[in-house]
Amino acid sequence: MRTRTERTRDMHRLEGKVAIVTGGNAGIGEAVAKRFADEGAAVVVTGRRQAELERVISGIRHNKGKALAVAGSVTDEAHVQEVVQRALDSFGRIDILVNNAGIGDFGKRLHETDDSAWATVVDVNLTGVFRVTRAVVPHMLKQGRGAIINISSVASLVGIPGAPAYAASKGGVDALTRAMAIEYAQDGIRCNVVNPGLVDTPMAAPLMANPDMLRPILAHYAIRRPGTSEEVANMVLYLSSDEAGWVTGGTFTIDGGMTVSKG
Repeated sequence: MRTRTERTRDMHRLEGKVAIVTGGNAGIGEAVAKRFADEGAAVVVTGRRQAELERVISGIRHNKGKALAVAGSVTDEAHVQEVVQRALDSFGRIDILVNNAGIGDFGKRLHETDDSAWATVVDVNLTGVFRVTRAVVPHMLKQGRGAIINISSVASLVGIPGAPAYAASKGGVDALTRAMAIEYAQDGIRCNVVNPGLVDTPMAAPLMANPDMLRPILAHYAIRRPGTSEEVANMVLYLSSDEAGWVTGGTFTIDGGMTVSKG
């Protein structure tokens, strides 16, 4: 007779679950959406660029997955409410939320950062997490369970020059995740944060294309290469699955050893 573990391995890890992935039109969000779909989840993918969203969900559907695209920004409350309602109308529930939407404002020191740039980064990276989570949690409370994974950055853990607004917003995401974990643990909702280091995504494309800038940065990484979106997606998958049933309030660094070797 086969063991329970052996039977579980033959099943899709997210079979029957419904996930919302913000910022799912490229990079980490795209990799997460595809990984979730491969593992049996129905995925609602959001982002600001409709054409890229359609490309992502077309690929998922081509592989027999279930996916829905809703274009818009996490800074827009009407869009957030539409995402939640369309998820419920199409799939009947929301089991997983991945708050991945984010932007950067790199290359400026604090005194060079104006109010507009600061407010824009914080609105997307931090308030966007608050806004989408606020809309999703009531439905998870009705179900008595859910998993929320917020995508942060090593910039919240170590000092990185030229990114004050980005670092502050991601530090806020870390603190917000801990507060969420305590707030909802007794309701069956688990909340964790993932802090990637340098990942080869469209956001990092200018850096990747400049070896003279990239080389000294990678010198701080024990594993001397950038990460991939798929590697981050694997960690997000674990935290979203029932295998992580006793995991909440955690900060999960995936950074090639950067935070243990920097300095």
